[in-house]
Amino acid sequence: QVQLVESGGGLVQAGGSLRLSCAGSGRTFSPYAMAWFRRAPGKERELVSRITWSDGITVYTTSVKGRFTISKDNGKNTVYLQMNSLKPEDTAVYYCASRRGPVTPYEYWGQGTQVIVSS
Repeated sequence: QVQLVESGGGLVQAGGSLRLSCAGSGRTFSPYAMAWFRRAPGKERELVSRITWSDGITVYTTSVKGRFTISKDNGKNTVYLQMNSLKPEDTAVYYCASRRGPVTPYEYWGQGTQVIVSS
């Protein structure tokens, strides 16, 4: 069984920064890719960013390009999301997730970490 544990959320003023971490564990932890999603109040869950585990190729949703950076540490089974120039509209619960193949669903999810950006 794979477990994903997020940390690093909190309250920050607009323009500030936060760094989220997601540590994976479990005997079968061998992701093809890991991703960060978020769900803002009253909105659908959206993909924020993802990174391919083997080669580090990254993808970002348009609204965070240039402000957020996803990275990974394979040795620590950890993925990070550095969030800079935060805006109130970034307020959401952020979830990390992993998938085992390029077209498989994200099957493992963390518990979520709250990010609140005040104006």
